Amino acid sequence: MTKPVLQCQNLAFKYAGSGFELQVPQFSLQAGETVFLEGDSGSGKSTLLNLMAGVLLPQAGHVSLMGQKLNDLSASQCDALRVDHVGFLFQQFNLLTYLSVLDNVTLPCKFSKRRRQQALQQCSNVAQAAVNLLDALGMADYLKQPVGTLSVGQQQRVAAARALIGKPDLIIADEPTSALDEKHQSQFVQLLVKQAAQQNTAVLLVSHDPRLAEYCQRREHMSQWQVRVQA
Repeated sequence: MTKPVLQCQNLAFKYAGSGFELQVPQFSLQAGETVFLEGDSGSGKSTLLNLMAGVLLPQAGHVSLMGQKLNDLSASQCDALRVDHVGFLFQQFNLLTYLSVLDNVTLPCKFSKRRRQQALQQCSNVAQAAVNLLDALGMADYLKQPVGTLSVGQQQRVAAARALIGKPDLIIADEPTSALDEKHQSQFVQLLVKQAAQQNTAVLLVSHDPRLAEYCQRREHMSQWQVRVQA
């Protein structure tokens, strides 16, 4: 059986000096799978995402990315694994506003040799791979435009193209539609899931908005795991 793209096993984490504690006995994500992870504010979503990305390390259990336990890696090794295999779609986008749309999208290929090679398997150069993604997301007319001049919805599509370039194995999308109205929210998530499916990229869509569940194959809720928050 193929190893999961992402797996959490007997995970336990708590912040020192606080009453917060998170326990996740088991969670896994397979290649090409789309999973909606729902949870209210303060339910531990951000903490769990940081554990999945290796930004935080658990006190017990482990997180495996592409079959490698993050606990066993150095910080630099963890960084390299993450940039090679994970595309992040942040709530605030984290785009470089002084760069053009095209330059923002190609950035991951400057930091990851693997993602650059993956992009070059699809096109003759990385820029063309970025153009193809931007075209599929309706942004082909804005290639040279600084992202700081774009609308929120347009910036979101640029961030999605940046997360998708180089065929990462996993995209982690943290509240990616919180700034959009219902119509644009639906359009954006459908585009993201469609593009990810075409390259067999798994998607973990994290939000407090239950309407996004309909676009995913599986639905999970933070409440199924033990989360303690003490005053």
